[in-house]
Amino acid sequence: MPKPNWINRTLWTGDNLDVMRGMNSDSVDLIYLDPPFNSNRLYAAPIGSEAAGAAFKDTWTLSDVDDAWHGEVAERHPAMYRVIDAAGLTHGDSMKSYLIMMAVRLLEMRRLLKSTGSLYLHCDPTASHYLKTLLDAVFGNDNFRSEIVWKRTSAHSSARRFGPAHDMLIFYSKSEKYTWNRVFQPYDQSYVNSFYRYTDAHGRYRVGDLTGAGVRRGESGASWRGHDPTIKGRHWAPPRRFPGGDAVPAGVLDALDYLDGIGRIHWPSRAGGVPGFKRYLNEMQGMVAQDVITDIPPVSPKSRELTGYPTQKPLALLQRIIEASSNEGDMVLDPFCGCATTLVAADRLGRQWAGIDLSETAVRLVKMRLSKESESLGPVHVYARSDIPIRADMGDAPDYRTQKHLLYGRQEGKCAGCLELFPFRNMTIDHIVARARGGSDYLPNLQLLCGACNSTKGAGTQEALIVKLRQQGVR
Repeated sequence: MPKPNWINRTLWTGDNLDVMRGMNSDSVDLIYLDPPFNSNRLYAAPIGSEAAGAAFKDTWTLSDVDDAWHGEVAERHPAMYRVIDAAGLTHGDSMKSYLIMMAVRLLEMRRLLKSTGSLYLHCDPTASHYLKTLLDAVFGNDNFRSEIVWKRTSAHSSARRFGPAHDMLIFYSKSEKYTWNRVFQPYDQSYVNSFYRYTDAHGRYRVGDLTGAGVRRGESGASWRGHDPTIKGRHWAPPRRFPGGDAVPAGVLDALDYLDGIGRIHWPSRAGGVPGFKRYLNEMQGMVAQDVITDIPPVSPKSRELTGYPTQKPLALLQRIIEASSNEGDMVLDPFCGCATTLVAADRLGRQWAGIDLSETAVRLVKMRLSKESESLGPVHVYARSDIPIRADMGDAPDYRTQKHLLYGRQEGKCAGCLELFPFRNMTIDHIVARARGGSDYLPNLQLLCGACNSTKGAGTQEALIVKLRQQGVR
């Protein structure tokens, strides 16, 4: 299994597409991303807040580079192309541009995930329907796991519609064999009031069955303390283990005597009632976490974790996700890490982590927040980087200059820029993703360009080259 070509607690400042293209494949266990939502809004942290200086634009307009990316997607991923094209026709160029931006990044994220890995994409109803279809194209619809609704605010006033009060988290795995740990959420108070109606010296409890359906011979069907389960068409079925208790004796009647002796039997007050087993509230882990989250409130203005960063998410939400879909020591990646909530939650839970953000504010915030988390342990070192990592998961590459004949045959003598036919001697080998941007010497990252196109491209991107050629009327 390839290892990450970075170390724990690494945070990059830069374009996450460039950084991810330089990261080793199959090296991440869990990805959480909270990208812009295409909400047509400008966000900025208040002056004086811990996140002061952080700002981003969530407004998208179709650019020539987007068109070039779209062409690449059309050639290599026809299913994604159809999703994006349909969104452009029905929702306009802004949505098309946004989805193109997301598509090329989601393809890299899937590559980075281990076969047991998972991805959670945080969004709102603005683009959730398109993003889910896009994720179907990237991961396969069979790997869709959940659409989680998080109630992010208690109330929201909105004219002529129901108040928008929720976000979505779309959960996909890379394969059927993905990491999953059962996590629990607190019981709703109305549930507690309805079911845990009794109290004794050990606390609040509800009454569980001591019997099972159907009659039995032997001890299971025998009378005990004046109660005959056979009369009601049942048999004794005491629990063999319970939270906080020792193993129960093997014999059925011995087990009942033991449970009564330690005060775990509830005796009914009315005649004809059947004794039951006491299940204490303080022994329960809670309810298995559901796909509608109402027990985690947004970050309040008085919360210790508040940074002032726009769109900040609560630590409890990220902890639930990380606990469910990773184990201690696993690598967690947040490619839109913002105020670093994912990174802080991962650190708190003993996971390794890496983050990427365009703003240097993220570096300052994660250092500050981790320092608060570990005041008793001393400062936590964060490895801040702005370079592009170099992939180390493909073995030793052959001399790329030896690939020219193979590339010439594959391209049928045509330049990958202007698409014109050239003699072999006029072709030059080009790195599609420049080595300065993390590109490798391996064949999938090589192409042939004519001298003019190679000079035009320089150390830029293939998308930018295509834009320039179109502007010049060459392509």
